Order: sequence, then C-alpha cells, then structure tokens
Amino acid sequence: MSLGAARTRLRVSTTSLRTRANSYSTKGSGSGAGSLSNLKRYMIGAGVVGTPGLWWLVNTRDDVPHLGSPPAEHWSVEPGPSKDQVTRIISQGAYSFLVRNVSGVSRYDGAQVASNSPCEDQFIHGKFPSPWKGGKKWMAWAVLDGHSGAQTAELLKEQLLPFVRYSLSRIKPSSTENTVPEELVQHAIIKGFTNLDDSIVKTALATSQSEKSLQEKVRKLAPAYSGSCALLSMYDSTTGRLHVACTGDSRAVLGQQRPDGRWEAMPLSVDQTGYNKEEIARLQKEHPDEEDMVKNGRVLGLAVSRAFGDCQWKWPVEFQKDVQRRFYGPPPLVPRYPIRTPPYLTAEPVVTSIKIDPGIPSFLIMATDGLWDMLSSQQAVDLVGKWLETKGEKWNSKEPTYEPFDFGHFWKGVSWKFVEERTTVQDDNVAVHLVRNSLGGNHHELIAGRLAFSSPSSRRLRDDTTVQVVFFNYADLER
Repeated sequence: MSLGAARTRLRVSTTSLRTRANSYSTKGSGSGAGSLSNLKRYMIGAGVVGTPGLWWLVNTRDDVPHLGSPPAEHWSVEPGPSKDQVTRIISQGAYSFLVRNVSGVSRYDGAQVASNSPCEDQFIHGKFPSPWKGGKKWMAWAVLDGHSGAQTAELLKEQLLPFVRYSLSRIKPSSTENTVPEELVQHAIIKGFTNLDDSIVKTALATSQSEKSLQEKVRKLAPAYSGSCALLSMYDSTTGRLHVACTGDSRAVLGQQRPDGRWEAMPLSVDQTGYNKEEIARLQKEHPDEEDMVKNGRVLGLAVSRAFGDCQWKWPVEFQKDVQRRFYGPPPLVPRYPIRTPPYLTAEPVVTSIKIDPGIPSFLIMATDGLWDMLSSQQAVDLVGKWLETKGEKWNSKEPTYEPFDFGHFWKGVSWKFVEERTTVQDDNVAVHLVRNSLGGNHHELIAGRLAFSSPSSRRLRDDTTVQVVFFNYADLER
C-alpha cells in the first residue's frame, strides 16, 4: 500500500466515528463486538485516539463530587466551645520566650485573640544590635491596633522598627562616654514614627499621579485608607532604660510589688482619644474656631486623636474626592463632618523613658484596647501579680457554680467587664491568663458565649485583643 493510500485510510472523520460509536453498547466489559473496550481498540488501531473531538470517548473518569445525604428535618451544630476549646482558642498563636543574653530581661509572653476576620491587630517582638558601636543588645516589643482594615498595621509590622532604628542610628554618641542623652533618643523615636507616616501619606499622593498600573496604585493606597495605633517599647540593656512610644489608645503599664505586698501600677502611656483633655486642648489650639471638631469622645467621628494612615483626616478634601473617584477610595468625611483645615490627626508619639531598677523585679504590660476595654491598669497588674504568686500552681481551678447565663444578664447588674470574683489562674502563659480573665475568667458560659461568635457579629462582644508581658529581673520564671 502506498503511503498516500495509508494516509487516506487513516483520515476518519469525527462524524463517522461518532455515528459508529453510537452503535456500540457501553454496558459490560466483555470482548464482544459491542463492548467499549473494543471501541477503544478500534480507535487506537485507526490511529485517531489523539483527535480532540474524541476525547470524551476515551476519558471515562467521573470527577463530579458526590453530595451528602438529603437534609434532615432539623439542622444542628456542634455545641461549644467547651472548656478545652476555650483554652485552645485563646492560646492559639501564643508565645513565650526565656531571655538568656540580654541583661535585665528575664522572659516575655504574648497572646492574641481575633474578633475581626482577618485580625486587624499585629505585633512585634525580639532583640537587635545597639544602634551605636560598643553598645549591648536592645529589645523591642510592639502592639499595633489596626482599624478600618488591617493594611496599615501590616505595614507597621514590617516598617515601624526599621524606621525607628534608622533614626536612632543617625545620632552620634558622646565621644567620651559613648552615651546618648535621653532627649535625643526620644526625639529619634518620634522622628521614626513621623517619617513613616509621612511616607504613607506622601507615597499615596505620588502614587495617584504616577504611571504605575492600577493594581499597584490600589495596593500602595491601601495603607493610607485604613489606620492603626502603635505602641512600641524599646529596652536598652546598656543603660537599663525603657523607652515607650505611644500613638493612639493602646496602653503600657509597669507593675512592681510594694514592700507591703500590694502591686503598684505605673502608667507609661496615656490613651490618646477624644476624652483626653490634653489632646482636646492640643487639637483646639491647632484648629481654632472649629468647636464641633471633638464630640462624644471622637475626633470628627474617629475614636483616637493620633494614628498612622487614616488619610480621610489628613488629606485635602479635593484630593480625597479625586482618590475616591479614580481608585474607589473611602468617601470624604464631608458633608457628615466639617473638614476645614486638615490634617487633624498625627502619628507623632508621646515617648516616656524610665530606668528599670536592676534590684527590683518588675513587669511591663502592653496591650491593645481590646484588653483595656475590659479591665483597668491596676486590675491587669493585680492579675499578673496573682499569676506570679501561684508559682506555677493552678488557683481557683474549681469553677464556682453560676446560674444559667445569657447576655440579658448584662442589663441586670452583671458586669460585662472584669470582676475580681471571676479571677482564675490556669494558664502557663501570663498573656493568655490576662486574655482569659478579661473575657470571663472562671465563668465558663460567659467566656464561651463570647468566643462562640465569629466575625462580624463578634465585634459586638469583643475586640481584637493583643497582649505582651515582659518580666525584668525575675530569677525563676521557667514554668
């Protein structure tokens, strides 16, 4: 047979094969003329198995998912969370580090419980070289409370400490003592904060006018649309000084035990909100004749008076309108609020510096307002003190008897905040211990009920909560 004739014989049309295939039975697996296996052999012999129109004849696998059984008459959900599940939820992502080679720091613990999805809080912790030659290691801890999205807090997690460290590195220590005055350290920390926020604001302005792609512009504008508070603590082990920088309403407090055994709470930051009289006075001085700027504890609708991002309170109104029109940015605050002389917000922190006495054990509590909404600074210090006093032993592990509970009890005299009678000590991680007691302590139905809600409903009962506790000069915390 000539090669041309062979080619002619092999040119089998899709139509004729479909017609022939329809005459074959797909039932059974025998070797009869009507079996599917014979059809496959026929097609292979004919040399047409690769023809696209015949793929359905060769591929007989069924990948369609099987659905479950018909619905029952009544649907049901898993009960819970149980006591063990509560512990897993509040301990998820918790961490604890013993510190061996940084003088003065013994250990630190951290925990985070989300309410938003994704969580809008972020945190930082760790050690790094001294900004100046010859100095000992520094340590840093930060809690970052995002709002209106997580983008600003996520940016701060990556960039806040590098900006501050760069600012510190620009200082030249005294040539004689190799020391830096406290005022210069504070100024450098402030500069690091404000430079980063200026970068967020100015990057957004420049990006909107650039030739970059739409998706890149949108990504770079996002940290300006959302906002974040920032609380950063930095410990210089050379001098034993702790520097705490606060922008927003996260809070830092130092705890020490008095000679009489009581625990003393020393504030290292002040919440910067529309209820802070000093903040109100500052804003009124910067924006005279704008009497309606602060109402009901809010600055033109925002709960905090200082924050990163939040460019609705910083950009000119015309630029806000342009960004909304071109990049689907958030709507300008006008006409709801009278925006006349922005910016109304600043990321400039208030910096507090304190010498950690090496002869007195102490601890630092840092937390976002999700914790402070539930308990006071003194109550938090007392809870850490109770945890320390147990020396690893569980305390009040037997749950008191509570009457059946629902959230209507909040309107009948039951406090939705922390009460001492509900205190329990059952966690090895002290940050988890604070979270547990802030949400209900030994009242299982209360804490389990709060944790049973998921986003967005959970925001009615709890906020994103991030806690860090640092122990200074404690000899035995290896539990």
